[in-house]
Amino acid sequence: MINRPRKVVVAMSGGVDSSVAAALLVRSGYEVVGVTLKLWGGVSDSGCCSVSDVEDARRVAEQIGIRHFVFNMVDSFDEKVVDYYVKAHVEGLTPNPCIECNRHLKFGELLNRVERLEYDLLATGHHARIAALEDGNWLARGVDPFKDQSYVLSMLTKSQLARLLFPIGEMTKTRVREIASELGLRSATKPDSLDVCFISSKTSREKFLAERVPITPARIERYGTGEDLGMVDSIETVTIGQRRGINAGGTALRNYVVEKDHLAHKVFVGTEKDLEVKQIELRDFTFRDVAPEPCETILIQTSAHAKTREARLENSILWLDEPIRRVAPGQSVALYRGDLVVGSAVVAR
Repeated sequence: MINRPRKVVVAMSGGVDSSVAAALLVRSGYEVVGVTLKLWGGVSDSGCCSVSDVEDARRVAEQIGIRHFVFNMVDSFDEKVVDYYVKAHVEGLTPNPCIECNRHLKFGELLNRVERLEYDLLATGHHARIAALEDGNWLARGVDPFKDQSYVLSMLTKSQLARLLFPIGEMTKTRVREIASELGLRSATKPDSLDVCFISSKTSREKFLAERVPITPARIERYGTGEDLGMVDSIETVTIGQRRGINAGGTALRNYVVEKDHLAHKVFVGTEKDLEVKQIELRDFTFRDVAPEPCETILIQTSAHAKTREARLENSILWLDEPIRRVAPGQSVALYRGDLVVGSAVVAR
């Protein structure tokens, strides 16, 4: 019996990482097809949602000799990511749209479609690794510490990890670009996407929200004293820990947003010390397997490139030995044992 090549769908965003991932799989003998997701129907000039990104992915697929398709997921993206993003801001939360896109679109709807098309695996250009251990696949940090994306993939389950490939996770970003240049790929020098892909560089977050929901001015007060420090135009776009954009009455102090009262339309600012906490309440857990034991020390990461901290998880509370800045409600926390991802959760109010 002749073994056929394993069939792989590669999610191609048009960037250098997914382009090299696809090329490496072709070189390794996989039967590869490229797919680009059409996610956003509005104006976009950044991220992975612009028209030029689709064209870049198509041209790279031609270069490496694979078929390329575009899957229209605009309606799902609107519902699962954009509507979620807007609703969260209205509720006083700070959402992470990239994680929700990964959860529902790239590793939800797309992975289901890969199965229906009877392909074996889904590959992406994320800087993360799949660690094959005795009890199955685990998500692990990518080799490049400056580009590691395990945080935004921390909600992946054990069954999902069994069907995924991350071909560039063992490489540095520099090496990825070198390979792209060696192959003559048009994406070799393309810059990384950074911003929320469905908000163009010419549209502020406040304007984006104002076109969809009413925005609410709020009074700024000094945390702990109630001193009146002025007004902010939109409480919906204020984030816990924010410093820039808060006009606190011309004071010389460095002010940070410490708390928000959405119902009272108030924003409270204080010092960096006022932001420090030693516990974080979590909700909406996703574990790769089982939750850590209450006495077990794990590592946590509270944003894409934040420093990891030691903590213990007891029920829904993370207890830290050393204080950290308060994490905005609605943000995600990734949980690790060393480089292996245990799971993730969302910060409660």
